[in-house]
Amino acid sequence: MIRRLVVLAAIGVALAPLPLLLPPAQEAVAVRALMFAMMAVAWNLMSGFGGLFSFGHAAYFGLGAYTTALLTVELGLSPWLGLLAGMAVAALFGVVTGYLAVRYRLKGAYFALATFAFAEMLRLAALNSELVGGAVGLTLPVTGEQGWWTLRFDVGDPAYFWVALLLTLACVATVIVLLGSRAGLNLVAVREDETAAAAAGVAVVRHQILAIGVSAALTSVAGGFYAVYYLFVSPDLAFGPSVSIQAILPAVIGGVGTVWGPLIGAAVLAPLSDVAATVVRTPPEFLSFLQGRSGLDVIMYAVLLIVVVLAMPRGLYGGFARRSR
Repeated sequence: MIRRLVVLAAIGVALAPLPLLLPPAQEAVAVRALMFAMMAVAWNLMSGFGGLFSFGHAAYFGLGAYTTALLTVELGLSPWLGLLAGMAVAALFGVVTGYLAVRYRLKGAYFALATFAFAEMLRLAALNSELVGGAVGLTLPVTGEQGWWTLRFDVGDPAYFWVALLLTLACVATVIVLLGSRAGLNLVAVREDETAAAAAGVAVVRHQILAIGVSAALTSVAGGFYAVYYLFVSPDLAFGPSVSIQAILPAVIGGVGTVWGPLIGAAVLAPLSDVAATVVRTPPEFLSFLQGRSGLDVIMYAVLLIVVVLAMPRGLYGGFARRSR
């Protein structure tokens, strides 16, 4: 655990000067990569280390985004307080719904479908609720006092990257500390063999609920920062299936069940949408048939996922680590 925390601190120090070296457009890509990383790290805790495959992490992301946006718009509170409140709301929702799913022994595809259903339930509720703006969504004010307390800076300000980096490091550190504790060891034991873990005296349901609650809280941090950074949140952007996919893909491509895999996957995936947009906007001559067409980024995601799954079933980090050993 100590070694991993030292490596994490070194990564933070190495990435801190990055926004000072990148143009504004590339800095936005780096911020998006950090948001992907937060979501993937949280998903990996629940599904990679806990063995509870989730296809509904959009529920926790959306709860964090809407809670932060509501408290900022309606009550004028600091986004930092909104992030904390979003963590509490998402963790409570995750614990309640997770308990229902685990208590009634939903496993595998049935558990994944249950998490997807909960996310869709929240999306439909937000679509029909005037409290959160319905289908129009919520827009955060673009004017007001700037500073770290309000998390409002000029467009392209490196402070946005530093806030995202700080939140990402905090999420990864939380996972590292949890995995290094007795509860983390018990969680991995439950993932490997529930029956053997229960026979050894491990409280299976309690540790699974712990993984779900912590994962939900960490995912809500990404949602809250999304609302603050883009100053807008809507039901489809917050609770849509694409959000859950964005949480799953970096972990799968980087390496499920590894600490560093989600970070590597996020660093690989985040620039792909910008590369696809550039190719569609100004394609080279031999790809002129792509000009103006949409969906190229989805195709690139699919091709990369297929290649990684076939060539490196353990993901990029897992595959290279196994070969190096």
